[in-house]
Amino acid sequence: MAASNAKPKLALYWAASCGGCEITVAELGMRLVEVGDLVDIVFWPCIMDFKYSDVEALADGEVDVCLFNGAIRSSENEHIAKLLRQKSKVLVAFGSCAHEGCIPGLANFYDAESILARVYDTAPSLDGTRGTRPTPSNQVPEGEIRIPVFYDRVRTLAQTVDVDYFVPGCPPVVDQVWDVFQTILTGQLPEKGAIIGADAKTNCDVCPRQKGQGGMRIKGFKRPHEVELDPQACFLTQGLICCGPATRAGCGLPCIKGNMPCRGCYGPPDGVVDQGAKLLSAIAALIDTDEPEELQHIVDTIVDPAGTFYRFSLVVSILSELKYR
Repeated sequence: MAASNAKPKLALYWAASCGGCEITVAELGMRLVEVGDLVDIVFWPCIMDFKYSDVEALADGEVDVCLFNGAIRSSENEHIAKLLRQKSKVLVAFGSCAHEGCIPGLANFYDAESILARVYDTAPSLDGTRGTRPTPSNQVPEGEIRIPVFYDRVRTLAQTVDVDYFVPGCPPVVDQVWDVFQTILTGQLPEKGAIIGADAKTNCDVCPRQKGQGGMRIKGFKRPHEVELDPQACFLTQGLICCGPATRAGCGLPCIKGNMPCRGCYGPPDGVVDQGAKLLSAIAALIDTDEPEELQHIVDTIVDPAGTFYRFSLVVSILSELKYR
């Protein structure tokens, strides 16, 4: 941390993500004012007019803590990740995109060319620009315009640079973010590589909903809009995919309290290598049939299995590693 006579220096950055992590920090409200009194924010381009040159001008290790949200999708993301790693004593993968790849990581089911072809060549257009693609470098009268290179594969922050800590969530909930700030400011950080601001248990372990009596057996799966949801009963007993059995606790269950199944955004609990495989195993154990034809029919009621089981964690999954090997 910074010397005792100076405020710790804090940086925040937004790479390939939706911006929800930035919003959840802003939702600290008046507590953010308290944070501002305790730290010197030296880089937060989402909120204030900072330039990359401001970071480049800092000495190596001058930033005490950097909260980096977003996956690595482009050459710009990678460049700034390496720059902030160089300038920061502590680098935190903040939120699911930086932690596991999250929704941007689902693009890894495709390659860069197929994505660009869909967006620029085949998607309907109202202004006649279909077929016009961006290029990394263009000459204009004022000089050269360069844009980031769109990578073939989405990566997490830890797959790009060395990361000290991880804060899960899409986005991390406000109270969790406040706890993380308190942990950082007090200097009571755990062992490097730890997940901070979340629990070791699963959401199923802390969920108050009533489980099925005599075990849960499922004959088919439905989507939330297709049924009238019982606000007291376990979603799995109602035939809905809930990621609670394979998801780390610590979010406070906002989805479940809002009568919606857990989406899985806090990633796997301790000891689980592949969240999607863990969830698939838990769901398969509940299917009530021994008949192959009926089993196939039940499985077919799961809409987009890969996108459901690996919604947040495809980039760090065994499935992804097998593909890119």
